[in-house]
Amino acid sequence: MVLKDILSISGESGLFRFVAQGKNAIIVEHLETKKRSTAFASAKVSSLDEISVFTEKEDLALSKIFDVIYEKENGSKTIDYKSDPEKLKTWFSGIVPDYDKERVYVSDIRKIANWYNILQSLDLLVKETPEEEQTVEDDDAEQTNKSSGETATVEKREASSEKKTEVEKDGSASATGKTKK
Repeated sequence: MVLKDILSISGESGLFRFVAQGKNAIIVEHLETKKRSTAFASAKVSSLDEISVFTEKEDLALSKIFDVIYEKENGSKTIDYKSDPEKLKTWFSGIVPDYDKERVYVSDIRKIANWYNILQSLDLLVKETPEEEQTVEDDDAEQTNKSSGETATVEKREASSEKKTEVEKDGSASATGKTKK
């Protein structure tokens, strides 16, 4: 799942999309209502891309959990986040059997179910394909090549500046190219 620009803001219901960076805040758009607002630096803003779930072995990224839910539910909605806590725990055990039962709370499971249903209803649950990953790698390589070209241009400019300086020190020509008398 591509979750980089999708945000959760503490104290606010629902999910938000990053729109722009302001001076002291970020501008976000609520995914469901499409209303824009600001999230100030004092608000706890988390990108869904950075969230992971504790397991017995290693933490599991939220995007991978969404992939598993999507496959298990055949792309349709999942359990209601307002369900009984025991139902939610049983459902989540089917998704992530080895999740850490001491550190993953029912409230966390509720958020995951709610976020999944929001993203599913808006058709934002698109899997990353190897082709998209390749495009990202190509863009990175192109950026590296541009950086190398810029370095070479800077080196050429520095070399021509050194030649001008040598000519000026020699006294045979000034910076304008005229000879001194």
